[in-house]
Amino acid sequence: MSGLKIEQIHLSELESGNNLLQTAFWGELKSAFGWSSFAFKINGSPLLVLVRELGGGNSLAYVPHGPVKSELSEISAQWELTAKLAEALKPHLPPSCMFIRFDPPWGMSCPALSSGDRSYPEAGLAPKTGFRKALMDIQPPSTVMLDISRTEDEILKGMKSKTRYNIKIAAKKGVTVQTRGIEALESWYELYKITAERDKIALHSFDYYRSIFELASEYETSTPGRGPELRLLEAVIEGTIEAGIIICFQGQGDARRATYLYGASSNNKRNCMPSYALQWEAVKQASAAGCRAYDFFGIPPADDPEHPMHGLYRFKTGFGGEILHRPGCWDYPLKSVRYRAFRTAEKLRTYYYKKLKKKK
Repeated sequence: MSGLKIEQIHLSELESGNNLLQTAFWGELKSAFGWSSFAFKINGSPLLVLVRELGGGNSLAYVPHGPVKSELSEISAQWELTAKLAEALKPHLPPSCMFIRFDPPWGMSCPALSSGDRSYPEAGLAPKTGFRKALMDIQPPSTVMLDISRTEDEILKGMKSKTRYNIKIAAKKGVTVQTRGIEALESWYELYKITAERDKIALHSFDYYRSIFELASEYETSTPGRGPELRLLEAVIEGTIEAGIIICFQGQGDARRATYLYGASSNNKRNCMPSYALQWEAVKQASAAGCRAYDFFGIPPADDPEHPMHGLYRFKTGFGGEILHRPGCWDYPLKSVRYRAFRTAEKLRTYYYKKLKKKK
């Protein structure tokens, strides 16, 4: 389309910014688990597009946390540019591609939405035309971004009093945090399976998480600074590991960011507040590693007690920070008839997993 210059590049040419899901590392990781990775430069800006075969001669394209927001000030103008981008990408994608699913990293920062506020995500984030809201979001649309360029005292002061209290409780009850790596991944995964069953969440195979660590290590050896730095933190109580989180540091300089990727905990000693000790240690380590922001990577959109993940909302927002609401996933159909058929099938599949299967 007019005004957009698209150049296909090698995956390794993607720049290593603070957006983990738009890096060569992420493309290579996903390529090992059923996706094909395509790298482009759009008017000089890098873009990773993932493509997955669906069978029957059909495929879909997914743009994780992309495209990066342009200089445009209005969200509506950004969506118009994204629609032009979709049309421009079409000849560069496999002919079997039915649609492009965009999952933008941009959005708006605003105070917490109350349980009665149903305006999200329509509150200025939805595109006007050309797109269809995906039935399910892939990345969590809402998150908490914590400014960690401040001193520890300033960060603590910005927390809710209950969070500061629980951090003190963890220390009083003898919770210690140790920094590990891939060698501790198997024991962490056992905790993660307990967490998945308790909270009714999906998880990847063990090989997926092992591959993240192995690939990060390969990047650090071959091209230092281009891949993420991963750390596995464990909370230990009376000699037993009761919780663990995986965090990553990505990017350089003032743009360097820490992201909380995965968390696991046992069903024991939760009154010792090990998760609070882990997050506080992660924040301190991220700050020491030169990160300027800490992304808690996912909360429910509103402070709604009826939401099944309301506890997660209260936990993460308790650390302070700014709530960022993103648009979530939106589809741009490239083959309208096939897309409508796919959407019907996806709706049935979503209903099965969200409604029927949970009742079994």
